[in-house]
Amino acid sequence: MAHGLEAIDWSAPWLAPWRALGAPIARSTDDRSACAQALNHAAAGAQSTCPVRFVPQAMLPAGQAYEAFIFSTGQVPTRDGLHDFFNGLCWLHFPRSKQRLNQLQAAHIAHSGIAPVRGPARDALTVFDENAALLQAPDALWEALQAKDWVQLFGPLRPLWGQAQLLLFGHALLEKLVHPRKAITAHVYRLPPCAPDVAAMDAALCNSLDARTLAAKPFAHLPVLGVPGWWAANEDPAFYADSAVFRAPRSARARG
Repeated sequence: MAHGLEAIDWSAPWLAPWRALGAPIARSTDDRSACAQALNHAAAGAQSTCPVRFVPQAMLPAGQAYEAFIFSTGQVPTRDGLHDFFNGLCWLHFPRSKQRLNQLQAAHIAHSGIAPVRGPARDALTVFDENAALLQAPDALWEALQAKDWVQLFGPLRPLWGQAQLLLFGHALLEKLVHPRKAITAHVYRLPPCAPDVAAMDAALCNSLDARTLAAKPFAHLPVLGVPGWWAANEDPAFYADSAVFRAPRSARARG
């Protein structure tokens, strides 16, 4: 194993949905086997519905937008390393949603070009692709998360996490958690009701994604190491007293 993938701790709770497919792909890479090759081998599997192939980064023509190249060719330029490895793994797990995101990104580029500053829609698409987490949860849990009511969320409502499912989607988020830090925060998107398996979640997510919805920034912010069962230190309520990480809502900070 090479390209930094040896640093992945596949026993981490947040990697449980990715482990069965991801760990063998990571093991198959070495100095002679690039990430693109290993991902393509997995994509050729009988159960795969991945709509793209992975190619070396050098295949991306100079000056062409990455998202537009994927849309026009069905090929994903892939560097050897954690970031693009997790991106490829997300394509394998969420083929419909990743393709939908790419279609939205390409449409925005075709309409507006590549500006020095992203507009709300393209910014939200990038945030989702890089840093989203998908949540299925009871209403009370979601409402407390939206309100940043950490005391309720991880105190009286803590048992409700047993009825919730949080699945990390963003490949940059997964990359950051190879070296866990308390401050790592996900943009959480609440999934429409669906079965709690990855294929059903992919279908539900794909059907819910559109540029207008994402431009409205329908996200809640969650320091992911606060999820019960994901980090031993959060068994102590004092873990959540760190206001630099578990920040108060903006309105409360303004009043303070």
